[in-house]
Amino acid sequence: MRYFPIFYNLEGRKVVVVGGGEEALRKVRLLLKTNANISVIAPLLHDELASEPRVVWLAGRFAPHLLDGAALIYSAEPELNHIVSTEAKLRGIPVNVIDEADISTFITPSIVDRDPVVVAIGTEGTAPVLGQGIRARIDAMLPVGLGDLATKANALRAQVATKVPHGNRRRSFWQKFFFGPIRNASLAGDEESYSRELNIALIDEAAPSIGRVSLVGAGPGDPELLTLKAQRKLQEADVIVYDRLVSPGVLEMARRDAVRISVGKTPYEPSPKQSDINAILIREARAGKHVVRLKGGDPYVFGRGGEEQAALEASGIPVDVVPGITAALGCAAAIGLPLTQRGQNRTFTFLTGASEDGTAKHDWASLAKPGSAFAIYMGVNAAGEIAGELLAAGMAPQTEVTVVENGTLADQRVLSTSIGSLWEALQRAGVAGPAIIYVGLSHAKSSADVVPFPTREDIASDILRAAS
Repeated sequence: MRYFPIFYNLEGRKVVVVGGGEEALRKVRLLLKTNANISVIAPLLHDELASEPRVVWLAGRFAPHLLDGAALIYSAEPELNHIVSTEAKLRGIPVNVIDEADISTFITPSIVDRDPVVVAIGTEGTAPVLGQGIRARIDAMLPVGLGDLATKANALRAQVATKVPHGNRRRSFWQKFFFGPIRNASLAGDEESYSRELNIALIDEAAPSIGRVSLVGAGPGDPELLTLKAQRKLQEADVIVYDRLVSPGVLEMARRDAVRISVGKTPYEPSPKQSDINAILIREARAGKHVVRLKGGDPYVFGRGGEEQAALEASGIPVDVVPGITAALGCAAAIGLPLTQRGQNRTFTFLTGASEDGTAKHDWASLAKPGSAFAIYMGVNAAGEIAGELLAAGMAPQTEVTVVENGTLADQRVLSTSIGSLWEALQRAGVAGPAIIYVGLSHAKSSADVVPFPTREDIASDILRAAS
């Protein structure tokens, strides 16, 4: 980012515009939206400039001392632009030279004006038409009366500070004010309904706070795969209790001032127990906070969301659940791998490779039948045992396996092997997870990111070459 976006207070400040033509007029029209003292230096003035009472015709000929004391300077006079830029910089005054960014120290963005709500869109001078297009879309989105609503909010601040406790209750009130029936009544010009809804919100939020927990699925990793509801919960949260598999990009979607508590579990390392996590959720909710329990994938698919929900409900704490895209679905879609295919398989199973006692136990005989297709979660460390069980149950060693590591993220890897070579292949490729192992499915897509796993024969050949 070359230009740092900032809103500059021009109340009662001197702003100088050099030039009196159309370009200067456009800047003056924009400046007239502020309470700046506008001075123009030009030999001739556009008729509109000459008739504007707030514009002072400072001089007809440019002289450097005329810039003294200015807060901002605009130059729209081609013959003088370089001189004005130099003199402004010598005085430490921000200067914008129309259509000459290389000698300007600031640029003016495209603006959507709902005073006092102002949205500025900048492209650092690289794509002004794009900036204008974005401005047009935002302009169409924002109601004309939004500025009046913001003005009412400012007038209410002292009253709200007195009646509504600081923290999540106050945020909840303003959420209702700007995005609920209060806003709707204000924009419709219905002052009676506005007053009624305002009083209801003030009474509701002044009451003692009741904490709650949202179990939210973060999806497989890519922040763009979050649901709209999950994103909204992250913006509302006072506390976010998150897992190891939640990507940094997803956490970036959360409120900046939300407290973040990591409870990620790492295989074979000291990690929080589920009872400890439950206790954290109960403690924070009882403190009157809105807690988001953020889980990779979906809370109800190997996420122990049901256990947490039961613990919270047993403690009398309200719980809601926001589903997420579970890893097996998200990773398969990311690589173009159909989970069901006519003529190949009619069922698909989700399995976990790990349990609290070690490798999970399953009906290996049913899974080993021809045509079976399934995804194994948390199966990297137990892949050797799982493959052994399946082979012992009669699965053909050449059964195709696709492994997706860090699915949907920038460092995603797609690896292909067979069930007979699975363990050796994982070791050789250095797959550490998180990864989903798809058994009975082949990634037929030809792509540079598909790396074939070595077979047993490959490994044997390497050992022989090394020995010789």
